[in-house]
Amino acid sequence: MSDHTTHKLWGGRFSTPTAAALEALNRSIGTDYRLWPFDINLSQTWAVALWGAGVLTLEESKKIERGLALVGQKLAAGAQSLPSDEDVHTLIDRMLHDEIGDVASKLHTGRSRNDQVATATRLWSMDVCTKLDVAVRALQQVMFDHAATLGDVLMPAYTHLQRAQPVSAAHWMLSHFWPLERDRARIVSASRAAAVLPLGSGAIAGCAFPISRVLLQGSLGFSSVSQNSIDAVGDRDFVAELLFTVAMTATHLSRLAEDLIIYGSSEFGFVQFGDAFTTGSSMMPQKRNPDALELARGSGARAIGDLTTLLTTLKGLPSGYNKDLQDDKRVLFDAVDTILLVLPAVAGALQEIRFNNRRMRAALSSSMMATDLADYLVEKGATFREAHTAIGSLIRESEREDCELDALPITSFKAAHSLFGDDVFDWLEPARSVARRDVPGGTGPNAVNAQLRSAKEALRPVADAARGNELVLRAV
Repeated sequence: MSDHTTHKLWGGRFSTPTAAALEALNRSIGTDYRLWPFDINLSQTWAVALWGAGVLTLEESKKIERGLALVGQKLAAGAQSLPSDEDVHTLIDRMLHDEIGDVASKLHTGRSRNDQVATATRLWSMDVCTKLDVAVRALQQVMFDHAATLGDVLMPAYTHLQRAQPVSAAHWMLSHFWPLERDRARIVSASRAAAVLPLGSGAIAGCAFPISRVLLQGSLGFSSVSQNSIDAVGDRDFVAELLFTVAMTATHLSRLAEDLIIYGSSEFGFVQFGDAFTTGSSMMPQKRNPDALELARGSGARAIGDLTTLLTTLKGLPSGYNKDLQDDKRVLFDAVDTILLVLPAVAGALQEIRFNNRRMRAALSSSMMATDLADYLVEKGATFREAHTAIGSLIRESEREDCELDALPITSFKAAHSLFGDDVFDWLEPARSVARRDVPGGTGPNAVNAQLRSAKEALRPVADAARGNELVLRAV
């Protein structure tokens, strides 16, 4: 059994000490310690609310506020927890008692660790959404800069990892920009989901004292208050939404990394990796390994695992607070910490990459313009199915002859379909193929320029005006 002195926020009905094995399992200070700035903030606000409700005198409220500020200064200076500190709330409560004495015992009036931890976690989540947006936008800026300088460089686009059609390299780069833009929208949504105040819900039935939840909401920067105390203390939807956002971002980073790893191989040679974000081999001196990108690719699995862990935990819980929810922060912090490491590493790796325009252009072949030949026949009056069949016969002939389409004689084209004329070889030029696809969202020059303008606009900082005490939900 544990015999050391504790400063627990509970235990009045127990006559024997808690088993050491349970204390070891139950202790979460190693995980939730990072919540201390948010716990101090909400506790100071709670002290003001208790004064407003007539529970504390003005002098007591101010004394608690000042004491919490001193605790915050000590924690910021590196004050460490004791073995008796069960969690960050117990830590702060103990330190507050050391600073101001017994009046500190009045702070916990009307609140529970259930609504306290939910509030602190929501505040942390709202804060980290801003950091995530900054990190994602920084990577997008690198993508935009590359796309803007690639100009009229052409490369193959792939389906099923087989050469499909020529596209502009800028178009390919921007194909990774827009998924991140959707991620930023999800970050805003996750911040909005977190911005619902649970403080004042108590353990499960609400606070018995007439505290002003509207005052709490405005002071802490929440956009609304929870509607149901039972739901408020057990709700971790906001954690799940943030974890999904991180998992989706990690998935997008993994796909970008996979493209770059493939394109950086000797077999492709489309890109050359730099020195700062690659490593070497302990045995082979010639190696340059894209470790930053490979670790980014691997982190996607970890983020998905964190999301799955939380959802699996939530699905079996009855209503209200349950101790299982203590693990929500383990997966939340792990996922966010990981993505905040990965994002700048990917941005750095991408920034120092150099594109090999010659290798990309050399990878284009006339057979990739097969669809253009079909379009040629359609413009001459053939149906697309008829044109598809004709081009298929030309592909088979080029395979038999082991040559490209543009190496076949004109007689082969005319034999495949009577509508082919001497101008057919003009349609086998990659630049012409790209230029013809100038619809919005396509790879044509005007369409790509429009994309660049839209991307530049997406990167422009947005400053939403707050209405009264409402939280600014757009992470900028």
